Amino acid sequence: MQRSVVLTVLGALFAVGSAFAQEPEYTTIELEIDIDRPAEEVWARVGGYCDISQWLNVDCEITSGDGDMGTVRVLAGGRIVEILVAQTELSYGYTQPAVEGQFYNLYHGFMEARPVSDTSSTMLYTLVYDISDKADQAEKDADIARRRGMFETALQNMKALAESE
Repeated sequence: MQRSVVLTVLGALFAVGSAFAQEPEYTTIELEIDIDRPAEEVWARVGGYCDISQWLNVDCEITSGDGDMGTVRVLAGGRIVEILVAQTELSYGYTQPAVEGQFYNLYHGFMEARPVSDTSSTMLYTLVYDISDKADQAEKDADIARRRGMFETALQNMKALAESE
């Protein structure tokens, strides 16, 4: 009889553990905006790793590095840490590290000023992250909509900054 109790308890523990161990559900948010300036000028105006403070209206501090690969920026008074993990002349990609005891959503962002002509460009911004921690589809949709809105505003701010004299 003890064996059946142990098996029942183990089965219950497995079921509880499985309820919290969701399969990742990665989502991608792809945004872009056309800018009436050459890509090199756009990037010079808004592409610095801490220029985010100008177009997302968040404080930014470089805590490690010099703006090249591996540079660490801290946003929002230290609440957000991001590491530069990809970089070209007109783009960069970053990630947020795992924080012990918190759900890790594998958050990555990528920003690029893409030349369209000698006088115009497109700014692309892509986010990829795991939304499996959300309770239901409505919560997932709300999270995506919130982030999309925030970065659409950021792109509009980039356009205004880049096109200003």
